[in-house]
Amino acid sequence: MTERRNLLPVAVFCAAIAVSLTGCAAALVGATAVGISAATDTRSVGTQIDDQTIEVRVITALKGEDRLDDSRVQVVSFNRSVLLLGQVTNSSLRDLASHLVRNTQGVDRVHNELKVAPVISIGQISQDTYITSKIKAKFIADDKIKASDIKVVTENGEVALMGFVERDIARQAIDIARNINGVTRVIDAFE
Repeated sequence: MTERRNLLPVAVFCAAIAVSLTGCAAALVGATAVGISAATDTRSVGTQIDDQTIEVRVITALKGEDRLDDSRVQVVSFNRSVLLLGQVTNSSLRDLASHLVRNTQGVDRVHNELKVAPVISIGQISQDTYITSKIKAKFIADDKIKASDIKVVTENGEVALMGFVERDIARQAIDIARNINGVTRVIDAFE
């Protein structure tokens, strides 16, 4: 009985610590996920950092341009290639976005897949997220495809695939993505 009384304050203390550290736990889990992602990525850590830096630079350049305020532009960088997906109100804004990206330090190539169209709805964004998750699940289930080698981005039903893979793996990945319900087009941005 004495042991139980002694354990009660310890249990309360541990519970208090656990509750107060929930933010730290979330940060630890997030940092671990980033570390695992970095470790399984085919790019070197330096290239991954370069790509993140390029994304920040491009996003900053696009946000600094008031004419793009009514647009939706997703920016993805992989091995110094930048993919632009989204919607702009006219073709001159599409060209402007390309120009801003090409003039961004560190960018080697631009894949401009921006569409002149109204900005998509939150419902479509949710559907795109679902499509991306289905494709990634199919890649994981396929024993020939290393899912961590392929970056999948979906915008308005169009799926872009980026990464370093052999041509036969790229074809297989494209075929898998093409056959997912809701996919209207697959963009081959493989290297």
